Amino acid sequence: MAEKITQKGFEKILREGLEKPHNLGDKLYLVIKGNSRDFSFRYTLHKKTRKYSLSPYHALTNTLSHARKRATELNFMLAQGLDPHKKRQLEIALTEKAEIQKQAQDANRENTFQKLAYETYQQKRSGWSNQKHNKQWIRSLEAYAFPIIGQLPITEVTTDHVLAILNPIWNEIPETADRVRGRIEAVITRADALGLRTDKNPAQWRGHLSGLLTSAAKVKQAKVPKEERHHPALPHEQLVQFMNTLSQSSGMGASALQVCILCATRTTETLKATWKEIDLDKALWVIPANRMKGKKEHKIPLSTQAVAKLRELEQLRISEYVFPNLSNGNHLSQAGMSSVLKRLNKEWRMAR
Repeated sequence: MAEKITQKGFEKILREGLEKPHNLGDKLYLVIKGNSRDFSFRYTLHKKTRKYSLSPYHALTNTLSHARKRATELNFMLAQGLDPHKKRQLEIALTEKAEIQKQAQDANRENTFQKLAYETYQQKRSGWSNQKHNKQWIRSLEAYAFPIIGQLPITEVTTDHVLAILNPIWNEIPETADRVRGRIEAVITRADALGLRTDKNPAQWRGHLSGLLTSAAKVKQAKVPKEERHHPALPHEQLVQFMNTLSQSSGMGASALQVCILCATRTTETLKATWKEIDLDKALWVIPANRMKGKKEHKIPLSTQAVAKLRELEQLRISEYVFPNLSNGNHLSQAGMSSVLKRLNKEWRMAR
């Protein structure tokens, strides 16, 4: 075994600069080649000789003392039967893994629920024509979700967080609460698609929140007084009698309800009807696309009864609307038609 080279001996090796591996003792070598001066640890394990680099010599940061200390650590590893090379490979792998985890954590911190919500909103809004819905979509999240999970990484949003948002409003404003839930679900679905999450969507209704909350529709129905709930369907055999009663009712609301039934239109489509949409000579009502829910023009062939009723109304025309509010000329409100239906329902029940 070679004796340890002293500091003076080491300095002499440096001065002479003889190109070869210089044995400094304890398996530590200084390899001189050209202008390079590299420390190396050379060892034999399982009958196989290997070299382990200890970096180039530096008068301040990697001296003989530094190299000897590292060589002592490597000799201790060998004494325990450990291969320094395998340990280094493990350290490199662990370092790389730690770096990957750090990058993932940094990305998670950047991808907050709020950030993904705005991205989802921007992506979806291009397909919306209803500007009111457009604004409500993000404002509802700003009001109810952001205070609780806005700055939370999207990967950390859980069912408990979603319930913390929904529970305070679920029974008070069920329709809004359900919309908020659906919008949270949409944001997390986008995160799933981007590979930012792998867990189950905590805002999913079917098979998840449905087991924790009463459906918003049932909550809403329970909150509405019986007299304000949806009207029951009229048995078809009673329709003729009902229409006869309706035709004898006075007022613009009764006329609107009659035409609505004859033409099988939605109340809004009926109440906002204008005379320029209706051609009585051709017995045709054309509702433009911008007034239809499906955004497609809708043509309604008018029955004899519908034409007759509309000709009556034409004689009373005071504005562009077929069913005007007689006090201001604007179209009749929803209440104008609903009040007639409520009154007729009440009279119908009393008559029976």
